[in-house]
Amino acid sequence: MSDKIVVIGSNSFSGANFMAYTLEAGFDVTGISRSPLPDPVFFPRGLNDKEVEFHQLDLNHDLDKMMSVIESKKPEYVVNFAAQGMVAQSWEHPDHWFMTNTVSTIQLHDRLRKCNFLKKYVHVSTPEVYGSCKGRIKETTSYHPSTPYAVSRAAADMSLRTFFNSYNFPVVFTRAANVYGPGQQLYRIIPRTILYIKSGKKLQLHGGGTSERSFIHIKDVSDATLRILRRASPGEIFHIATEDSITIRGLVELICDLMGVCFEDHVEVSGERLGKDSAYSLDSQKIRTTLGWKDQVPLKEGIQTVIDWVEKNLDVLKQKPFDYIHKA
Repeated sequence: MSDKIVVIGSNSFSGANFMAYTLEAGFDVTGISRSPLPDPVFFPRGLNDKEVEFHQLDLNHDLDKMMSVIESKKPEYVVNFAAQGMVAQSWEHPDHWFMTNTVSTIQLHDRLRKCNFLKKYVHVSTPEVYGSCKGRIKETTSYHPSTPYAVSRAAADMSLRTFFNSYNFPVVFTRAANVYGPGQQLYRIIPRTILYIKSGKKLQLHGGGTSERSFIHIKDVSDATLRILRRASPGEIFHIATEDSITIRGLVELICDLMGVCFEDHVEVSGERLGKDSAYSLDSQKIRTTLGWKDQVPLKEGIQTVIDWVEKNLDVLKQKPFDYIHKA
């Protein structure tokens, strides 16, 4: 019998890729997402051909139905990618972010902690909880969130820590650097830049692109997440990141170089976003030393996989919205 995993947020970019990765590893996988199955162009190749059971359920409105699925499946593992994302937009409707990322998520945890069949709950968190930091930050770094999105995620993380301490709830936390790869949402910086170049549109570079980030390919993140699921001890936090970082401007310049176009022809500087963290660089030595993980996809090679994906599916992608569309 294969071990069973329920993936919440299964139709997200990271969730879908993790499902495909675990299916290849021989797990019995069930997906739960508030969104319908997306256009196949956004799903990892072959995922729809696998034996995957999908349930379209919203964490904010369908918790009882969601728990019915989990209680009937009795999975050894639950991995939660679901969250109201987008940092800048969280200022516009902060209550929506707190409802999904804090209130509804904690309600889910309070139900899951009573599931005696659950071996491990993997909570996919975010480095945004740390705020802007200097140097490489470790998993023990204190929280200093600077946006409604970050505060809403930090609150759920702190609640989970009390569940671990008080109930021995078998939670492990992951925090990954900026994830990218083929099939990512078009409003994210790498596919957005490629599509704007292909469409002859000018990319708005907020604040001149001086903020610094680490970008990590989705294949490396999926590998890390599965290692954490299998081998990490409850209560542990793991950073998933490369050892390199780059400014957003440097990233866009690299994309322009790979596509053979001039940076100045395709980019214009705009004002900085409210509350944007200038830098955070994750120290990932813990997962490297304790779980034997290391990133395998160099940034230039990884960006080329996204360029190839966009070029192969350009006619379809041009018909899709390039901007984030908020769903309450």
